Amino acid sequence: MSAARGGRGGRDLKVRVRSGKGRTLASKLWLERQLNDPYVARAKREGLRSRAAYKLIEIDDKFHFLKPGARVVDLGAAPGGWSQIAARRVEANEGRGRVVAIDVLELQPIAGVEALHLDFLDERAPERLKERLGGPADVVLSDMAANATGHRKTDHLKIMALAEAAALFAREVLKPGGAFLCKVLQGGTEGALLVDLKRDFATVKHVKPAASRADSAELYVLATGFRERRP
Repeated sequence: MSAARGGRGGRDLKVRVRSGKGRTLASKLWLERQLNDPYVARAKREGLRSRAAYKLIEIDDKFHFLKPGARVVDLGAAPGGWSQIAARRVEANEGRGRVVAIDVLELQPIAGVEALHLDFLDERAPERLKERLGGPADVVLSDMAANATGHRKTDHLKIMALAEAAALFAREVLKPGGAFLCKVLQGGTEGALLVDLKRDFATVKHVKPAASRADSAELYVLATGFRERRP
């Protein structure tokens, strides 16, 4: 790796990654972007698991759905950046709120967070989650993304399938008035998810926090005011 220099003795601190043996262009560009991302550096300084934590901070600062005492579930939580923020904001460490992080991957312990090693698509997952929370959830979070294929249309469909599954899960576990925040990708079908959510939530909107990279098609859907379905 090297740092490019500016003129007149100045120094441009941008890190450039040399192409190495076995390193693809895509991996080189990804590593360069990570090394030069101020949110990545900030997350390391502040002890956060990922830069994604700042997306949740910005969204909650604006909409205030992570309230002290709330019960929160974080779907696909690893590495745990969102769970960290949720635990702080609902005051889980003070014994007020509760946060359960669900993932098929092992999650390193996080203060105030209970980890549930489970596929949220498992039909038993909603009941197991409510047992851990001690009742229905106030908030369901999902920052999940499927492994990228590099084919834009395929990747869009994969992440939207995850988002739709997360929305179904949220309907199973949320209490009336609850909130659902989920990552989607721009590409056409995210509009259908909004229409679907509007049947069960009082307010549904797209949100793009500043911490979300400007060149990314990533968006978040925030649905609040869950309406309980009557049989």
